[in-house]
Amino acid sequence: MGELLDALNAVETGRLPRRRRKSTLEQVTETFQSASRQVEEAVEAARQPDMPLDILARLVRQAPLQSLAVAFMAGVMVSRRR
Repeated sequence: MGELLDALNAVETGRLPRRRRKSTLEQVTETFQSASRQVEEAVEAARQPDMPLDILARLVRQAPLQSLAVAFMAGVMVSRRR
């Protein structure tokens, strides 16, 4: 990750030839796309029947106001810690 940041800084300051700039941009794009695919796969796996996101979705559909109250209280608790 540090090498990628160094390459991006070099591109911003103009220390790399134009040809290198494109390949750095492509590398950043590929890294972002790979991370995006991994997150998407993890979310899809968690949405399978009887997995955490599926259970949470069913609970929210059954009791939307109670779910909203729980989310609000969790937000208050997290914000007070900081």
